[in-house]
Amino acid sequence: MSHPRKPAPAGAEHAPLELEHFLPYRLSILSNTVSQAIADDYQRRYDLSVTEWRVMAVLARFHGLSARQVAERTAMDKVAVSRALARLVAARRVHRDTDDGDKRRSVLSLTEAGWLIHDDVAPMARAREREVLEKLDQEEQQWLTKILDKLQPVEQK
Repeated sequence: MSHPRKPAPAGAEHAPLELEHFLPYRLSILSNTVSQAIADDYQRRYDLSVTEWRVMAVLARFHGLSARQVAERTAMDKVAVSRALARLVAARRVHRDTDDGDKRRSVLSLTEAGWLIHDDVAPMARAREREVLEKLDQEEQQWLTKILDKLQPVEQK
């Protein structure tokens, strides 16, 4: 029978991470909070998940990607992207076609219905982004951009 352990005292060899100071945790919390604020709007209107919206946003920006490329660009799990794409294709928001040069490769694009949703949601997303950034002065916004650019993996740029 296993007994729950009490947190180790500060400085102990097995002390837990101080999550409130741990960069990945803080970035994740911030990302989830901002993403969910935007998602509340489009989930109600379009029954669209965060993953589905991200897939649509990437396809709006980079036409003709494969599912693997979408997963790479978004740094999302391939299975999550595959599920989102299956739902988007079934809802006729994304069209899956075969690459002319390589019949084994699928290429993805937004349908007209997908573009209508994108063109409604994108301005809402930009407005939420502005609300978050308004908490920073102009110099802080520039520094944030520089820091994010420096920390972002090259393949995500």
